[in-house]
Amino acid sequence: MKFGKEYETQMIQEWREAYMDYRSLKAIVKQILRHHQKKQQQQRPPPPPSQQNGETAPSLQPHGGVNQVGEETGPTGLSRTISLYRAFSGLTNRSRGSPKKSHKQNNPLSSKRHHHYHLFDDDEDQVILINEDKTGTYTTTFLCSAEEGGDMDVQFFRRLDGEFNKVLRFYKQKVESVMEEADELSRQLNVLIALRVKVENPNIVFPNISAVSSASSSPHSTPRAPATSPLEVIKEVEQKEDKKVYKPAPVEMLDHIKIKIEAETPLQTLKCMIMGLTSQQTFSKVELKGAEELMSRAFVEFYQKLRFLKSYCFLNQLAFSKILKKYDKTTSRNTSKPYLNTVDHSYLGSCDEVSRLMSRVEATFIKHFANGNHRDGMKSLRPKTKREKHRVTYCLGFLSGCAAALAISIAVVVHIRGIAKSEGRHQYMENIFPLYSLLGFVAVHLFMFAGNIYFWSRYRVNYPFIFGFEHGTDLGYREVLLVGAGLAVLTFGGVLSNLDMEMDPRTKSFSVITELVPLALLFCLLTVSFCPFDIIYRASRYFFIGSVIRCVLSPLYKVILPDFFLADQLTSQVQAFRSLLFYVCYYGWAGDFKKRTHECYESEIYKKLYLVVAIVPYWFRFAQCIRRLVEEKDKNQGLNALKYLSTILAVATRTIFEMQKGRYLLTVAVATSTIATLFNTYWDIFMDWGLMNPNSKNPWLRDKLLIPHKSTYFIVMVVNVVLRLAWMQTVLGIREAPFLHKRALVAVVAILEIIRRGIWNFFRLENEHLNNVGKYRAFKSVPLPFQEAGGNKSM
Repeated sequence: MKFGKEYETQMIQEWREAYMDYRSLKAIVKQILRHHQKKQQQQRPPPPPSQQNGETAPSLQPHGGVNQVGEETGPTGLSRTISLYRAFSGLTNRSRGSPKKSHKQNNPLSSKRHHHYHLFDDDEDQVILINEDKTGTYTTTFLCSAEEGGDMDVQFFRRLDGEFNKVLRFYKQKVESVMEEADELSRQLNVLIALRVKVENPNIVFPNISAVSSASSSPHSTPRAPATSPLEVIKEVEQKEDKKVYKPAPVEMLDHIKIKIEAETPLQTLKCMIMGLTSQQTFSKVELKGAEELMSRAFVEFYQKLRFLKSYCFLNQLAFSKILKKYDKTTSRNTSKPYLNTVDHSYLGSCDEVSRLMSRVEATFIKHFANGNHRDGMKSLRPKTKREKHRVTYCLGFLSGCAAALAISIAVVVHIRGIAKSEGRHQYMENIFPLYSLLGFVAVHLFMFAGNIYFWSRYRVNYPFIFGFEHGTDLGYREVLLVGAGLAVLTFGGVLSNLDMEMDPRTKSFSVITELVPLALLFCLLTVSFCPFDIIYRASRYFFIGSVIRCVLSPLYKVILPDFFLADQLTSQVQAFRSLLFYVCYYGWAGDFKKRTHECYESEIYKKLYLVVAIVPYWFRFAQCIRRLVEEKDKNQGLNALKYLSTILAVATRTIFEMQKGRYLLTVAVATSTIATLFNTYWDIFMDWGLMNPNSKNPWLRDKLLIPHKSTYFIVMVVNVVLRLAWMQTVLGIREAPFLHKRALVAVVAILEIIRRGIWNFFRLENEHLNNVGKYRAFKSVPLPFQEAGGNKSM
């Protein structure tokens, strides 16, 4: 793989714009290469007569030199030992100075505020001068600009300096941010230890013993928990006269601390609503456990941030090394050595605070959150990367082949037996088809979601971070396709077993075993979903079940993206909810599955539930929007709630019209459906996708796009409108088509809605990802459990 592609692959996508722009610098190097080749061709002497007669001229490219785009040739590629060690030079063998000290103290070339780095001892060979001003900004002067084509070299170094300064500013800002966060975590950990002491010994009284404070910590006017140097392992044991004296954490600090743990269950939410948040602290084991969980998550997330910073530093150093060596190969100059020396002695190469913090975090986490078990602690801090398994690909191919074979078998059996024209066709479509359509809807949604994952991965949308999946538990598109293919095999197999159109003349009923196949398949699906054993992606199943529970109890849970994203998926599965209701009715109070008859459509209970189950998914989203409106004070959430309310009214009027008919109900259904369709279409395109901005860099789209072909966005907007109109057709009622039964037509329109939702999924997460990129948001926000009494901020 070429370095440029590997470089973009290994980027932290949310920080993409903060990385060195390798592609633009490489384009300038290509321009310089073409200029040199053109110059060589002009200076080349005319070929001898033998070559004019057709003989080939010898190649001008030196052995092991550069190719047509200025890339190094040879078998070693990206992983050359020299490049690897050189890139790491900025992270090793550095003196451990205070973070407040400038990197210039470690730089032997930085004796003055304004200085020049000379490339060679002989001034005649001097090519560039590198100047650093008092703000830490680097500027390179190209001394051979008077040469032919020198303007392109000047452009190269001007762009290189811009990228270098950009990387330095970003890295310095992030390091300062993690140092401040380290101080806060140190204070929080001190309070946690004091709380542990208080919970274990409620009546204990200790003298006011101050922990060792960091010399760099700033004084505070209000009482704070003492902080050590950033994440220094807290000393609980002191050596005095050859005896170990245990030094407890000062419990008195709890008098100035307020424990704030957000309600995470409906019971806690109701308790907070009734009793308020100002209830007296009990310093109980429940509070201690909640605080420990939050602190553990905060440390894991902080460690991940440090790993990202270290990767960012290394990858940019490697990119500077690569582009400078490419430039030297193209121009036959030696500028990489002095410029990389500057990079090494800059803040990017000389600051070792990130490595030191990583070591301290590891020691602190292992001691205080892993009971001293190094393996368990590092497993939490550095979970293993998920590996692709060949058996998944094999099983996917096998099940896909089985599903295709069963689908062909169904078509052949229907044609040979003439089922499409048989007398039992209507009875089958009214009784059996709705049962299997439920499984079909789920399978189609799985296939669409697998397609979403594939394209998210292709365009580098960080969907595991957006959804909040635990590291290594997210499913790839192959795993989701595997589950969908398995469900398709079971569904097609069940359909093939239920293709009998005539009852047994002796028993006047259908076979009990085959008629119970749909119920058995549904039971298997639910059993696998709730299976407690670690099989069939248990972590993903439990994540899904947890999101479903939070959707059902929407007003009582804090709304996060996975929950409202799942609720949006459920709004496209209204017909699946109705099929599930039909299961209960058909095998329950109003059906006779042995004779394939039922009276569900005449049952008043069924009619009422038929309306309720269609409204429930939209109610989930409406409740979530109201919760976010109350918590976040965001007016857009109020408008979003109105959108779902209009959809609820449209679905309700359409369902009532379907049952009772009448011109007045038809008028109301048309009016509410039109309003809901326009409202939803506008929200999809303008708000969820962020498109149709006339002032953007890409007219009528948005400033940033992941798909290079802009026409794709206009096409999907049109497709979304058309499929929304198909949904509106369901609101107006569907009549039987000439060659398609009414139940089949309902299923087709429901599948079109699922396809529309799959398209919506990709562009919704693309917009969310680009918002994260614009804000450089690459980490989860973990609330800390302690804050100063009387204040709203953390300590």
